[in-house]
Amino acid sequence: MQLFMRVHFWLIMKESFDVVIVGGGMVGAAVACSLGGSTLKVAVIESQMPEAFNADQAHDLRVSALSIASKNIIETVGAWPGVTSRRLCPFRRMRVWETAGDTEFCSDNINFPELGYIVENRVTQLALLEQLQTFQNIQLMCPATITKINYFSGMPSEVELGDGRILLAKVLVAADGGQSRVRQAVGLGVTSWDYQQHALVIYIETEYGQQDITWQRFVPSGPQAFLPLTGHFGSVVWYNSADEVRRLKAMPYEDLLLEMTATFPDCLGKVMAVLGTASFPLKRQHAQSYVKPGVVLVGDAAHMINPLAGQGVNIGLLDAAALGEVLIEASRQGLELGDLKVLRRYEQMRRNENLKMMTVMDLFYRVFSNQLLPVKFLRNLGLGLAERVLPAKNKVMRAAMGLEGKLPKLAKGESII
Repeated sequence: MQLFMRVHFWLIMKESFDVVIVGGGMVGAAVACSLGGSTLKVAVIESQMPEAFNADQAHDLRVSALSIASKNIIETVGAWPGVTSRRLCPFRRMRVWETAGDTEFCSDNINFPELGYIVENRVTQLALLEQLQTFQNIQLMCPATITKINYFSGMPSEVELGDGRILLAKVLVAADGGQSRVRQAVGLGVTSWDYQQHALVIYIETEYGQQDITWQRFVPSGPQAFLPLTGHFGSVVWYNSADEVRRLKAMPYEDLLLEMTATFPDCLGKVMAVLGTASFPLKRQHAQSYVKPGVVLVGDAAHMINPLAGQGVNIGLLDAAALGEVLIEASRQGLELGDLKVLRRYEQMRRNENLKMMTVMDLFYRVFSNQLLPVKFLRNLGLGLAERVLPAKNKVMRAAMGLEGKLPKLAKGESII
């Protein structure tokens, strides 16, 4: 009788899923939405729901420049209305300059209404989480804590939750960030290094009204960037040494405002107030493999990129779109979802594309942080040429919008269901 009860308890507490996604952030929620409406049984595990949105709230410090490809992904899975009904700032122009070199990109030149959208990360996450809950084949487990991950090659992985439930996963998706617990549990290694710089993010109120431009200036201490937010608000990103960022962040807001006024270019306009600050180190990290039998890495769990051009979230959403496409197609063909041959299709779609973007950002960072006169001359010459050679300029613009390279279907606005 006791044996029967133990077996009965074991059967009740274990639940099988085709896909279990650990992490309900932007990328994890996008993976789930890409599978919404399919025949696959999906679970999303997230530790806590983001705070509900209120239009009267101040802007969050964590924002992203969503590309047109990212917008296509979010829109095609049905979540874009959840963004537009909350808050976003479209931008049409992007300017990059240093000393003599200066170039400005404008969406009008390639017949697009916008280059992209500055959106608070919480807004994007809320929209995707809201949408995934409309699909009957997806269970959102939130709040939930993971007590243990048991990985078995060739067999369903087990994810033990704090409430005693055990989820069996044919495919376990690591969408749990740069310090991914899933990645560590299954033994997928990474290659990483620090850039010896930090970024200070400053939320400001400006005298200027709504702006439609994002810009980046390069100075010897590191880049200075501006991202427009709705109304009279913006986000400034100040790259500098770790010690200098710590000094700036420790300042009273009034003193930081004076320091910004003395350091930043005139095009920032009059800053009325500093409203908040945050900082983070610059780091590059890349998983040595994105897959093992029954396991997949997406987003920051797979790669962390220099934030110079704001591509981290965008390549993560492309990961989500590609993985959804691969799993839906494998399901249609009756293939084992966790089979390494199936999962390597995803890796083949994304790893080299991500590596290209990471390498370009790394090269861009190192070239513009080099103060040798010949290098300075060449980069200023390059910016000057970029302003005059329209075909090359337009190609760079399209790449920044996520419209170049091998794109998953969702990024092109095509349904996969």
